[in-house]
Amino acid sequence: MKKIMMQLSAVLSAFLLASTLSVSVVLPAQAQDEAKSLDELLSLVRKGKIRESREDRQRVARFMADKKQQASEVTKAKQTRTQEEQRSARLEKTFEANKEKIATKREALKQAKGELTELFGHINSTAGDMRENFNTSLTSIQFPNREQFLTDLIEKLKGDALPTIAEIEQVWFDLQREMIASGQVVEVSANVSTTGGEEEKRDIVRVGTYNAVTTDGQYLRYSDSKLSVLPRQPEKKYTEWAAQLASLDSGAARFGVDPTGPTGGSLLSAFINTPTLAERWHQGRQVGYVISAVGVFAILIAIWRFIVLGVTGMKVSSQLKSDGANSNNPLGRVLAVYEENPDLDTETLELKLNEAVLKEIPKLESSLTLIKIIAAVAPLLGLLGTVTGMIITFQSITIFGAGDPKTMAGGISSALVTTVLGLVVAIPTLLAHTVVNGRAKRIIHVIEEQAAGIIARNSEARH
Repeated sequence: MKKIMMQLSAVLSAFLLASTLSVSVVLPAQAQDEAKSLDELLSLVRKGKIRESREDRQRVARFMADKKQQASEVTKAKQTRTQEEQRSARLEKTFEANKEKIATKREALKQAKGELTELFGHINSTAGDMRENFNTSLTSIQFPNREQFLTDLIEKLKGDALPTIAEIEQVWFDLQREMIASGQVVEVSANVSTTGGEEEKRDIVRVGTYNAVTTDGQYLRYSDSKLSVLPRQPEKKYTEWAAQLASLDSGAARFGVDPTGPTGGSLLSAFINTPTLAERWHQGRQVGYVISAVGVFAILIAIWRFIVLGVTGMKVSSQLKSDGANSNNPLGRVLAVYEENPDLDTETLELKLNEAVLKEIPKLESSLTLIKIIAAVAPLLGLLGTVTGMIITFQSITIFGAGDPKTMAGGISSALVTTVLGLVVAIPTLLAHTVVNGRAKRIIHVIEEQAAGIIARNSEARH
């Protein structure tokens, strides 16, 4: 018990000390100076309690006064709610009555329209079709803001309002003007976005509703009511025709028209996106470069051997007409063996002539085997490149899926380029080998024929 009392005393002392500190904050500086003993401090705390009690009583009195006034406000609010409920009931009756009147008027309007309802339906559908057509039509460059009129008319026809005679005539006029403009070739000024992203005011030529070109022959793309220069132009002849058309005042001129139009432009896009010969070659990548290098090397060797054998053939022909042996050609060197050894027996002479012929054959057939090997290896290299490209393509399909057939077809097309390169190298190389080898065989045949003739004459002379 004593222990509990001691704890309560400690708590009370702490409370008094805290109260003293809080009161000392709010008391004036003069009171703090006077509180110099515990008795004075206790007196100050008592005064503060009395003041707080008085303020509490004042607040309670104000609350009771407000409570009476609030009851009066509640009564007024209930009266206002009752009045508004009565007003709402009257408005609901008025709304229902007006709703019935509107239905009656609409029925009367429908009967009054009669056959005009079908006419207005046709006007509505025609206006919708015209708006869609104008959004993608090149004539909008020359006649802008037609879509807004048609949009307003369509919205008007959705309601109960009737189109005016002027609006109906405007629809007819726009339709007729579009039909006439679709067959005209006119020059107009319009904003054109260049390939660099800049917008310039330029003179363009509109060819019906098919294509638009600049005066210098560049084809334009029309999208979202904007003209832009195609990043890649078609073949040079088409741009030259377009430039000639732009400079023509009257008469006829050749022009490459894309019938699919400037927005879809599938035909023109196909022309533009078709790879050039150089781009096709680069699609072969490393294997294609190797095949091309090997092919060029084989053709150069074939040309070199063709020239050498041609010169040798002419020298052999001259040797056939000459009585003396000339060492500047294979036949002359073979004949020189006989002239150097005229007294040899037939068998020995035959051996020496065969030896001389065998010495000349490797020189005549030099590099022919290499050309033949290249002609055989080139298609195999092409097949290697195709298989490698197909592996890469199917790996891409595995990673990204086959959702885009165009990408897959493009990869397969690129893979087949190496096969084409291999065949392009193999076919002319094989033909070149055939020509060069045939020329070498003819020279060898002449040499062997002459050597056989020498042996035959020598044998006859011996007998």
